[in-house]
Amino acid sequence: MNMQTSLEQSPALAANPNWWKGGVIYQIYPRSFQDSNGDGIGDLPGITQRLPYIASLGVDAIWISPFFKSPMKDFGYDVSDYRDVDPMFGTLDDFSELLRTAHNLGLRVMIDLVMSHSSDQHPWFAASRASRDNEKSDWYVWADAKPDGTPPNNWLSIFGGSAWQWDTRREQYYLHNFLSTQPDLNFHCPDVQDALLDVARFWLELGVDGFRLDTINFYFHDAQLRNNPALSADARNASIAPSVNPYNYQDHLYSKNQPENLVFLERLRALCDEYDDRACLGEVGDAQRGLEIMGEYTSGENRMHMCYAFEFLESKPLTAAYVKQVFDRLDDVAPEAWACWAFSNHDVKRFASRWDLSDAALRTHITLMMCLRGSACLYQGEELGLEEADVAFEDLQDPYGIEFWPEFKGRDGCRTPMVWETQAENAGFGAAKTWLPVSPAQAAKAVDRQEQDPEALLHHYRRAIALRKAHPALSLGETTWMDATGNVLSMIRRHEGAEVLCVLNLSDAPVTTTLPAGNWVSVAAELGGQAPQGDLEPWGFIIAEKKDA
Repeated sequence: MNMQTSLEQSPALAANPNWWKGGVIYQIYPRSFQDSNGDGIGDLPGITQRLPYIASLGVDAIWISPFFKSPMKDFGYDVSDYRDVDPMFGTLDDFSELLRTAHNLGLRVMIDLVMSHSSDQHPWFAASRASRDNEKSDWYVWADAKPDGTPPNNWLSIFGGSAWQWDTRREQYYLHNFLSTQPDLNFHCPDVQDALLDVARFWLELGVDGFRLDTINFYFHDAQLRNNPALSADARNASIAPSVNPYNYQDHLYSKNQPENLVFLERLRALCDEYDDRACLGEVGDAQRGLEIMGEYTSGENRMHMCYAFEFLESKPLTAAYVKQVFDRLDDVAPEAWACWAFSNHDVKRFASRWDLSDAALRTHITLMMCLRGSACLYQGEELGLEEADVAFEDLQDPYGIEFWPEFKGRDGCRTPMVWETQAENAGFGAAKTWLPVSPAQAAKAVDRQEQDPEALLHHYRRAIALRKAHPALSLGETTWMDATGNVLSMIRRHEGAEVLCVLNLSDAPVTTTLPAGNWVSVAAELGGQAPQGDLEPWGFIIAEKKDA
């Protein structure tokens, strides 16, 4: 059945099956975006209230982190009912109103689908743990203890310790790659796959435009439960976990990244293709093979539309050499992959702080993102230049930070409430005591203050996004040449005969460089771009189109 309900009701949302390709997606963390009912927690009506602001940025879509029913042990990433909204966020009617409003503003809506695991409060898990022989007994990953009572193998949880939790009801261990209250679903069970595809269909029928798929490479585990090998000390430097976490000591060959996953992803894509203009964005959590997996998962026309890995979410700064290294590696292992780049999200330190960037540097970084081949994800507040908030230990909510404090302070610093009005109570987030404290330093950069300043970073984001949309070579084109010389990153993007040159000085010192031959005419003067010549100011950049001589 070909469903077009949401598009037919939304004249502002033009049909476009490739809207995602080169598109810009704005991530919303619903707990922290806008509180509409005075309980200190953001909600769906609050998001709806702020949709005109998001549309004004010029983005193509929003991605909303989970708002399903949940005991909130991991703040919504532990789902207890996949088909309903948690009351703290509102109702299904509220979500339908959000969809209608977004579509009428020309915004697509992607939701965060958490398939690899559920909450231990989900009825599926309650049934599965009740006995070893009920109809859902194999819906989760159960295994007997070793003869000495220890866990079945050496797999570790990202949140610390063993990935196995003993259950007294079945007298077996169950697998949890994350919190012990987030048991892993068993994708080797066909009924589990069917049930999760039914969940996806439920939301597609409601009118969502696609899914951001949490931990997409964790769906399947090795059926033989083989031990993961050790990771060399040198390789531990690249990780999706903080350095103090023992998770970094293993090469996770068997606890994730299994080949059976490709078949399920093809089933999921086939389902989405029954509906017009839908897209799937996968999160690939793997420090060693992220780009290769991205290539596998986006290969051809029958898997995911796009994926993002963690290369630009790490602490390693975006030097010219590193950006080129990432793209060279991508060209080598996955030349047809379609990436979705992000510098910040709800799981990592905000990039303004992570890379210790000045205002000028922030402008050049977002300009760089808008020049890269692939799609782009922006995280709420980054358009304001928000730095990581300082959250005291007694105010922490994140179990990850509580576990590894003080060496790793968790994810609360990037999840504090969005700042809308500098002088308003709680910076305009809401009237009640907020679930995380509002950062005074962030409040000084609130939306209302930046709207009144034509030179503010917020307007630079708008202009950078507009430039990308105005030049299909930037959003859709191939990268025909890339060079890293010292601190200067240069590339040429090409689409249907049009060529755009991007030259960026990724340093706070002036440099002199040589431009490739051609009659280059600047297209980024409003963005602060320099004229096409060899001298670049600190954090200066040139964006120019090739014209016939």
